[in-house]
Amino acid sequence: MRRISRYKNRINQSLSEINVTPLVDVMLVLLIIFMVTAPMMKSGMKVNLPQAEAKEIKKVNDVVISITKSRYIYVNKTNVNVKLLKNTLINMFGNRKNKVVFLEADSSVPYGYVVFVLDEIKKAGIEKVGVIVRPKKKR
Repeated sequence: MRRISRYKNRINQSLSEINVTPLVDVMLVLLIIFMVTAPMMKSGMKVNLPQAEAKEIKKVNDVVISITKSRYIYVNKTNVNVKLLKNTLINMFGNRKNKVVFLEADSSVPYGYVVFVLDEIKKAGIEKVGVIVRPKKKR
């Protein structure tokens, strides 16, 4: 009889220990997944730049707008809808005094579409736009 009464008391008590082994297992798997996929995220989008004779400039923490062959627009490697480009740029720059944007477009994108994107950049109040090109190979 005594043994039964001991077990009854244990059942009524709450268990205050948490088994963390499954949590550690899940975290380890997630860590491995992120370590494998992180280098793939750096690659960005592929843009076939037109060639031109131009001096190389150094970009430091500037905004780069990319237009891909299929007319997708990326702002700093983040896909942005063309209808939201103006608002996105306004939110990014806020009240900054020096507003500079670099534009790179695939060479197969129609000129009219590039001009449309340039117009949206101007509507956002951007003062300076630099065009990124691929340097010509020296002979």
